[in-house]
Amino acid sequence: MAAARFVERLNEQIASEFAAQQQYIANAVYYDGQTLPRLATFFYAQAVEERNHAMMMVQYLLDSDGRVAIPGVAAPETEFADIVAPVALALDQERRVSEQIADLAAVAREENDFLSEQFTQWFLKEQVEEVATMSSLLSVVERSSDTPMFIEDYLVRERTQSTQEDPTAPPAAGGAL
Repeated sequence: MAAARFVERLNEQIASEFAAQQQYIANAVYYDGQTLPRLATFFYAQAVEERNHAMMMVQYLLDSDGRVAIPGVAAPETEFADIVAPVALALDQERRVSEQIADLAAVAREENDFLSEQFTQWFLKEQVEEVATMSSLLSVVERSSDTPMFIEDYLVRERTQSTQEDPTAPPAAGGAL
């Protein structure tokens, strides 16, 4: 069984993942409204990824006999000053989640909960990728904010979604979408 303190913090992280999902849907809807379909598609896919992260955490709690608390989340930000703002918000969010996952790993280590610490390792690796992706996208969006079609071209060229699943990813409750 996972350490009680880890279970509590993982349930908090589940809330963060679902909140990120909602924020990414809001970002996608904003870009859809701006007729920027590649940016919209990118954020819709990110929303699914965040949902799957939450469900991986749910499955871990189920597998380790931990209590699962599916939380409500605050409403996402839906009004943006310009096309840069949603990506800047996403990068801030990914940096915050990186800190949260690192803290979660530290709690597992402090509690000598080695199985839970091992579970967090995949998420730490994932966060390095997420921050790098959002950081690169923000650079492109900032440079091309006056010509948004350059951003769309960049996404077509550089960010083609891979349909290949990561075999090292933890299983998600209900299966990943």
